[in-house]
This record gives sequence, C-alpha cells and structure tokens, in this order.
Amino acid sequence: MSNQHHEQLVTLRAKVKDVKFGMFTTSNPDLSLSSRPMTSQQIDTQGQLWFFTSDEYTFVKNLAAQPSVNVTFAEPDDSLYVSISGRAMLIRNREKAEELWNPMVGVWFPGGLDDPHLALINVDIQSAEYWDTTSSKMTQLFAMAKGVLTGKRPTDLGEHVEIKL
Repeated sequence: MSNQHHEQLVTLRAKVKDVKFGMFTTSNPDLSLSSRPMTSQQIDTQGQLWFFTSDEYTFVKNLAAQPSVNVTFAEPDDSLYVSISGRAMLIRNREKAEELWNPMVGVWFPGGLDDPHLALINVDIQSAEYWDTTSSKMTQLFAMAKGVLTGKRPTDLGEHVEIKL
C-alpha cells in the first residue's frame, strides 16, 4: 500500500470510527438492490471492513454470487457522509470474532462465540468517497442562501474526497 493510500485509509477510518451504523447494500439474484442497517465493527489497517452476521440471512447466502457491495455511513449533525464500495465475503474465523466481540453482539447471538450461525462479513474496500463539511451550520446556510440569490453553487462548504485502494 502506497503512503498516499495509507494516509487516505487512516483518514477514512477516522471518519467512520464513531459512526456505528451503516446501510449495507447488496445485489439480489435479480440484480435489484437491497439495503439493511448493520453495525460496523472495524476498518482494519489493511482496508478491510468487518461486520458480524448470521449465516441464515438470505442476503448473506447471495454474497458468493454477488459480492459487490456498498456501505454508506452518515452523521448529519456533523455533516459527514461516507460511501464505501468493495467486495464482500462470508468468513468464519474464530480468532477474528474473538477480537471484535463485544456485549452488544451477544444480543444477536445467544450462543455467543459458539453460536452455530455466527459469521463475519469481510468487505475488501476498493473505493470510498466522503463529504465532510467542517463549516458551521450558519456558514452553510449563508453559503446556500447566497447561492439561491446569485444562481451559483455554494463553494467552500467542506471537502469531497474520492479514495481508490
């Protein structure tokens, strides 16, 4: 991984570390899209996004045939929006499950780490985008009002960054 990619990954990890819920979008066999909320457990230093899941869910069974996924995170109060695209696969890895385990996960898996349906989804991140507005709400509203009056798009509302890993 190049130094630039490493820095971009560090920034991406920092952006989503406190945004626990993401909308996990997959393709169905008929190629229609479906999404569901999932709790992100980690973006590791290799650019892998991790989730706990049950192997009983239909969308999980479809991952082998349709591995391309998108995960979006949003923190509207902070004007942060993140979109991550990659290839997902179902993994059974006791060591990784132990590393990521926390009491909230146990709510979904009554058998704990020994639950027969416990699995992990690993998303190999291929690209990501984020929009992060660091200016105050008042500054944002002023810039948008100015745009309405002048007919020009607001500028300097924040950053939009595209990342290819």
